[in-house]
Amino acid sequence: MLRAELGKNCIFVVTRKNIKLGMFNFTPLVRPLFENRIRRSLRFIDYGDVVQREQLYELIGQASFTEFGQKYKFIDSLTYDQFRERVPLHSYEDLKPAIMRMVAGEKNVLWRGVTMRFAQSSGTSDGKSKYIPITNDSLSRCHYQGGFDVVAHYLNLVPDSRIFAGKSFILGGSFANELKLKPGVRVGDLSANLIENINPVANLVRIPGKRIALMEDWEQKLPALVDSSINENVTNISGVPSWFLTVIEEVMRRKGVKCIHEVWPNLEVFFHGGISFEPYRDRYMQLCDASRMHYLETYNASEGFFAVQTSWESNAMMLLLDVGVFYEFIPVEDAESDNPRVLPLWEVEKGKTYALVITANNGLWRYKIGDTVRVEQTAPVKIRIAGRTRHYINAFGEELMVYNADEAIKRACRDTGAAVADYTAAPVYAAEGKHGHHQWLVEFSVPPKDTEQFAESLDSHLKELNSDYEAKRYKGIFLDGPEITVAREGVFERWLGETGKLGGQRKVPRLSNDRALISQLLDINNEY
Repeated sequence: MLRAELGKNCIFVVTRKNIKLGMFNFTPLVRPLFENRIRRSLRFIDYGDVVQREQLYELIGQASFTEFGQKYKFIDSLTYDQFRERVPLHSYEDLKPAIMRMVAGEKNVLWRGVTMRFAQSSGTSDGKSKYIPITNDSLSRCHYQGGFDVVAHYLNLVPDSRIFAGKSFILGGSFANELKLKPGVRVGDLSANLIENINPVANLVRIPGKRIALMEDWEQKLPALVDSSINENVTNISGVPSWFLTVIEEVMRRKGVKCIHEVWPNLEVFFHGGISFEPYRDRYMQLCDASRMHYLETYNASEGFFAVQTSWESNAMMLLLDVGVFYEFIPVEDAESDNPRVLPLWEVEKGKTYALVITANNGLWRYKIGDTVRVEQTAPVKIRIAGRTRHYINAFGEELMVYNADEAIKRACRDTGAAVADYTAAPVYAAEGKHGHHQWLVEFSVPPKDTEQFAESLDSHLKELNSDYEAKRYKGIFLDGPEITVAREGVFERWLGETGKLGGQRKVPRLSNDRALISQLLDINNEY
């Protein structure tokens, strides 16, 4: 028996038996907690600048005695302008020596104390790992708070939700074994770190158990995930759309059904993130009962939990301003500049795209995270992920971004009745009198009847979505139409496995400005 406190005057008792049997709906009892959070977040509308300045002052004060704080003379009275003048922008390579010292157990380097957890993140096609610190402060104030905020906003949108009448199915990754670590230090997927350190009360309403959740071998993990979930009362799922699609399809195959709600009749929401949901939306609509299902987008990266969708009218996500993160923005046209313009949150403009910079309670100072975001609203600030600063194609001046590609893929699927499991694209340069073009390696879960028709549809929608692409495609003068290469089943999964990126939040880069990645994938494809 466990006792959980909701507030000063509200206590309830949770029994393992009642949770296992799904006999009690705890949603009305816990809703007041989440409503309080919604009320606090209203400050983001009119006082976003105040909230963000408070975060910066707090971060500076907490790190004033660290090696980094001493180097840049952190004092409590440091203003934002002074902070911006003193502290340079950092890439991962800039901070890597200090981070590796933290991995080795040194304390008070970039953040106070000793950091025992690190999220392994690639984010590149070359297989090199990044180790992002997960401090005690970032774990509680940012990552777990972000997860709480997601549920808060969902409950605010769905007054009759029964999300706490059953189990949460959280799909995560595993820990890595590539480094020799000091005792107690853990390096692995962000999700693995979160699952391992989650509150024991949450474990009672979450599946799968830790042993299965942290499995490294996905050939063993997939059937174990199915076994652990197929007879549970699942009300909500959380994870990366591509990976969860595989799990759902296997659950349905095992049960011999055509709709996942025949297995989990009380499933009501998918909290998704990691990659764009758009290429997968139609497939989920086919597998789920649309009348019972909601989809809420999140921006939960290894570096922090940054934003959550707060409206059904738009899937733009509201930035979380009080989770120990200070945001800055570089206009996308300056992203590769040696001396870019850098703006605080209160100076961003609606409709503009920016490279995101964070200063956070994990010791990442003015860190260029590598993502670009489009500002859709300024009071409060709401964003969409536009792509990666290095994941784009601009080989011919077309400036094709990931969000263009995702949307065009989605529309081409609708036009042709296809469904895409995974894809990547890269340029093919002009040769022997031929213009350059884009090669798309696409793994279909439902193939189109005519691949050429799919290519034509994709091309048409890319023109609609991207004026630069449209200009370069004008009468084929500069750029030929896209080439679709059909990937054999499992090619992307095999590449992820061979490069140590299989599982969790790991994902295939959608667009590359060179052919290094697609060449590796084509080699695997040709081996089958």
